[in-house]
Amino acid sequence: MAKDGEILEELKRIRILLEPKPAPPAPPPKKDIWNEFTDFLSKYTVMGLAVAFIMGLYLGALVQSLVKNLIMPIIGLAIPGLGDLATYVITIGNQNFGIGDFLVALITFIIVAFIIFLIVKITRRWGIE
Repeated sequence: MAKDGEILEELKRIRILLEPKPAPPAPPPKKDIWNEFTDFLSKYTVMGLAVAFIMGLYLGALVQSLVKNLIMPIIGLAIPGLGDLATYVITIGNQNFGIGDFLVALITFIIVAFIIFLIVKITRRWGIE
């Protein structure tokens, strides 16, 4: 019986020695500038950000044109004396304050912010994050 126990122990040791060892971890990729750049692009979705930035620029230009060429003349018609609100200037002492340009920029910002809000709301409803 003692001999059977020794044989079993020896077989267990042989089994442990014959089991495949786990593969060593893969070496990290070389850190050249191209690999780092592609890793950066894949991690941070820079292409999506770039597309969104470019579209945002053109959306802003479109809304600015809408405000200056359509909305401001309508406001000028609604408020007598403000024919062209964009050129409206207040003079205090020797200083001129271009209030009209500020109002155009403010209205443009509000419209762009509202359009972006609607786009985010619609994409969330569609399940796009």
